[in-house]
Amino acid sequence: MKSYKNVSGKSTVAMYELAKDFVTIRFASQEVYRYSNQSAGRENVGKMKVLALAGKGLGTFIENNVKDKFARKVR
Repeated sequence: MKSYKNVSGKSTVAMYELAKDFVTIRFASQEVYRYSNQSAGRENVGKMKVLALAGKGLGTFIENNVKDKFARKVR
């Protein structure tokens, strides 16, 4: 996993991993969730990838758009 840049300094996201069909997110709480194209939608996963690479807005996007649409809780 890669460290999330956290440009704002107050994100709930700590780390992320990008794959072809999914994004795995580790939150500051140490919980890890996988959001897939099937569970959250291809468009949402694509947006999450862009935000992860930018290091800004990912936590807010998850909270507002895909919070409960994860494929599975990894940890």
